[in-house]
Amino acid sequence: MRGLLIALCLVLTACATPSATDDSLYRSLGEQPGITRIVEGMLLNVARDERIVAHFQRVDIDLLRDRLVEKFCVIAGGPCVYKGETMEEGHKGLNLTRSDFNALVENLIDSMDAQGIPVPTQNRLIARLAPMRGQVIER
Repeated sequence: MRGLLIALCLVLTACATPSATDDSLYRSLGEQPGITRIVEGMLLNVARDERIVAHFQRVDIDLLRDRLVEKFCVIAGGPCVYKGETMEEGHKGLNLTRSDFNALVENLIDSMDAQGIPVPTQNRLIARLAPMRGQVIER
């Protein structure tokens, strides 16, 4: 019985995980230009967000934009290659809180809203980004 449960979990996980060739989210986000607009909008929102803007004061925003575009592109199933640090390395010593993370997600959602990204598509991206939460907060 236990073997059957493990097999069922593996099958369900495989069904829930997008295949390496599934680029439907990437296309739904507008491919590279759309993802770039989303990331740039999110960073502009962060610049006006008193809750978290201080975390970005000593950051090379152009480099951050480029790495976020790469990361989102990869996560969405696009043809990009992420060249940045791991999430743990990039956030080490920042001691970001859950509130900080949530504020960034709010800024991302606002950017996607402004770009006219449908909520189901937004939810698909956020679901793929969610596992990184533990790699970012309280590091």
